[in-house]
Amino acid sequence: MLEVHSLAVSYRGVRALQGVSLRVGEGEIVAVLGANGAGKSTLLRAISGLVRPHAGRILFRDREITGAPPDRIVRMGIAHCPEGRQLFPEMSVEEHLQLGAYTRRGPVHEDLSRVFELFPVLRARRKQVVSSLSGGEQQMVAIARALMSDPRVLLFDEPTMGLAPQVAREVARTVQALRDRGKTILLVEQNVSTALHLADRGYVLENGRIVAEGPAPQLASSDLVKRAYLGG
Repeated sequence: MLEVHSLAVSYRGVRALQGVSLRVGEGEIVAVLGANGAGKSTLLRAISGLVRPHAGRILFRDREITGAPPDRIVRMGIAHCPEGRQLFPEMSVEEHLQLGAYTRRGPVHEDLSRVFELFPVLRARRKQVVSSLSGGEQQMVAIARALMSDPRVLLFDEPTMGLAPQVAREVARTVQALRDRGKTILLVEQNVSTALHLADRGYVLENGRIVAEGPAPQLASSDLVKRAYLGG
């Protein structure tokens, strides 16, 4: 469904991604692992059109989207849930959800109902400004905002970052539930154990390059991943 071929991205002459290739099949959860600065967020930003690659190709459902504007990519069916949530503190929960639906035409009542079914607490908080919510509730808003565009593919960038362990587990269960509802997911996650538990397959990024890939159980047992990320 989503393919990246030999992608290269530079910031001010510094190469952030170098020849990165990966694929995400329909209905899969694919994890991207790596240390801070490895290029994981840059990869997601390139796919969602927030940064422009200087080499390589990105295909979505066999259509080229390399360098396409973000709004076109959202309309095609890719939504990005960014690192740090990127919410507007004085906007309400409902305003964020309406913002997430900006590419949709017509009423979005059914979309709101589906989001509130997934996150019942947001229905009760819909008129509250997001700065009054807990960190876990804010992450729910960020995920719900992405879902309001009715995407086929979700790009998650560190969805459990900064959350208490119990809340992080709830977010992980939400990611799994979204796949069960038919979403395809590319997941960047700082908790490697969680990522590999959720994922079907994974890739390891190091200094902007893919250095390992394979089924999640295979990566979890590899010396590279155990030594670098799992304390093995």
